[in-house]
Amino acid sequence: MLGFRARLAYAVRLHRSYSHGGTESLKKTALYEFHQSEGGRMVEFAGWSMPVQYKDSHISSHLHTRQHCSLFDVSHMLQSKVTGKDRVKFMESLIVGDVAGLKDNQGTLSLFTNDKGGIMDDLIVTQTSAGYLYIVSNAGCADKDSAHMKEQLAKFKAAGNDADLEFLEAGLMALQGPSATRVLQEGVSDDLHKLPFMWSAVMTVFGIQGCRVTRCGYTGEDGFEVSVPIQHTVELAEALLKNSEVKLAGLGSRDSLRLEAGLCLYGNDIDETTTPVEASLLWTIGKRRRAAADFPGAAIVLRQIKEKTKRKRVGLMSSGPPVRQHTPILNLDGKVIGEVTSGCPSPCLKENIAMGYVDTEYGKLGTPIKVEVRKKIVDAVVAKMPFVSTKYYTVK
Repeated sequence: MLGFRARLAYAVRLHRSYSHGGTESLKKTALYEFHQSEGGRMVEFAGWSMPVQYKDSHISSHLHTRQHCSLFDVSHMLQSKVTGKDRVKFMESLIVGDVAGLKDNQGTLSLFTNDKGGIMDDLIVTQTSAGYLYIVSNAGCADKDSAHMKEQLAKFKAAGNDADLEFLEAGLMALQGPSATRVLQEGVSDDLHKLPFMWSAVMTVFGIQGCRVTRCGYTGEDGFEVSVPIQHTVELAEALLKNSEVKLAGLGSRDSLRLEAGLCLYGNDIDETTTPVEASLLWTIGKRRRAAADFPGAAIVLRQIKEKTKRKRVGLMSSGPPVRQHTPILNLDGKVIGEVTSGCPSPCLKENIAMGYVDTEYGKLGTPIKVEVRKKIVDAVVAKMPFVSTKYYTVK
């Protein structure tokens, strides 16, 4: 069981991990004033002023999401669309995914990679039935992603191809948790039981036309992300919160929820120095793309698949004080074999969980290892991810 001191120490570290300086120069979502009126504690995140938590504690908010459902403002993420008859060809020139293999309104998690196979960002690409690709990528990489896409698009069009790029000014909210379907169903006429995980549809939601509803999320729970016309963002939030099942949640619980689900945070667990093979994200590379070897960095990535890598991303569970990013990972002889990239006490398991990179020979499940926390050596073990079972919805 996690003691009070461990929980308090984690809460303090979580609070300090975000900047609390002035917000005058920060970007604000359409829900900024709404967050303040609801008691949101605003912090700097990726150049935006975002709520880290509300009146409830971080742990209470986390558990509410697992047991009921929570509403997250994710409007800071970069939403874009790619049009033109060569849109799939263009997108596949940037990422590892098989976009051509997607059915209408089906999406996939994919990765932007560079020529060395490094991960530039992770993103979701949806092949819509309306003749465009809908893309959501990370706020922290928005400037880099947009510049990269525009630069590559200019080269693509100069070669005689037909594609165009538009960045969307829209709100984006994530409704996550076991009761999310029941809550959202009250506001839509479409049957959500026919919408599986990673599929998308444009709907009228609580009277607001033109919303794109995608069954996905970053918590491991069933749930939805709703892209809403920006002028109706507050209206939609208020409509969802009328249901007593729904509570607002911030960056703090979002981080611990995604870690329990074994999901990567760009900049912590993956970056341009890590490849899909090292990051245990080989499943994001489409079989056709692997056979064609036509994605950025393919030669390096495919060689790593064949020869194996020197390190790999693994899950960890440890005793004692919680581990955090940059904690050294040691073998039983005290040799440094890796580093933690994310860690926290799990509110659901009441144990310390983490992920990080270790030398491949230590990556087998159940391997006993050590971690160095505040100059103390504590026991740990390589553990299976996700730490908490995911509940992604599939049509039966």
